Amino acid sequence: MTSRPHVLLWTDSPAAYLDAIAAAGLADRVTVETLPRKEKPSADQLARTEALMALAVPPGVLPAMPKLRWVQAMTAGVEGWLALSDLPGNLTLTCARGTHRESMPENIIGALLYVAKPYAAAVENQKQRKWVQCVAEPLAGKTLGILGLGAIGQDVARIAAALGLRVIGTRRRPEPVADVAEVFPPERTPEVLARSDFVLLLLPATPRTDNFIDTERLGMMKPGAWLLNFGRGHLIRDDDLVAAVRARKIAGAVLDVYRQEPLPAEHPFWGTEGIIVLPHIGGPHPQRDRFVARVFVDNLARFLDGEPLREVVDREAGY
Repeated sequence: MTSRPHVLLWTDSPAAYLDAIAAAGLADRVTVETLPRKEKPSADQLARTEALMALAVPPGVLPAMPKLRWVQAMTAGVEGWLALSDLPGNLTLTCARGTHRESMPENIIGALLYVAKPYAAAVENQKQRKWVQCVAEPLAGKTLGILGLGAIGQDVARIAAALGLRVIGTRRRPEPVADVAEVFPPERTPEVLARSDFVLLLLPATPRTDNFIDTERLGMMKPGAWLLNFGRGHLIRDDDLVAAVRARKIAGAVLDVYRQEPLPAEHPFWGTEGIIVLPHIGGPHPQRDRFVARVFVDNLARFLDGEPLREVVDREAGY
């Protein structure tokens, strides 16, 4: 009788994944072990694990797993995995791409409404019992430029178009996208920046996108435009953004991701008028483990049946 493949769930919340494995009828086809994040795999676990699901791993772990063939990352971003100097070249790495599709588009639209409508000012005026009449700026007729028209970007485009926004953006393969008026290749980013009233960053973190938004590209934006970053903190050169906002080169920025999290108290983002600091609320969801579990179990079934896995990371592209 062939032994069942050993799967290690290295997470503090394995229940959703165990339930999904059982619901998919896979429990009798695998031997599953769970391990809290603060603990390290035992020598026996290292020796027998063939499939691993984890948020991240420290250096030295993956090469110590001689039978490991597949790793399922619990996040969409995999820059931490790709930064491992000992990441085995023959190891299949899959990510949780698409698991933010319920929460992130809503939060991005919320950010658009926040900067376009006078609700924040009204709340401050209420504290002083001041009645200040104003006219809300409409979103309809404005242009939203999305840098990175992946799954999240396409969902945002659908909602934004329903609100009357004209959506343009960039994509590595610039095929037509529903609800997007114009799709450009990355080299035409300057055109998107120049035409957009709101610029949304949804690019992955790769060597090519590090410090992507700098003084030069900020100078291509409209003076009244807002920058929204829900992609990766490394996309922005922090000092350049602070300088541009303080000099009113752009209207402001809504940031949800940072180079260092939590954002240090001394960081200038906190005290720069026009920069709104969100505590990385874009993607988290109260039931996110269930979403990741769907991707994991689908891939687990494929792994057991010898079929191609979904959401395989392109190491050269970086995501």
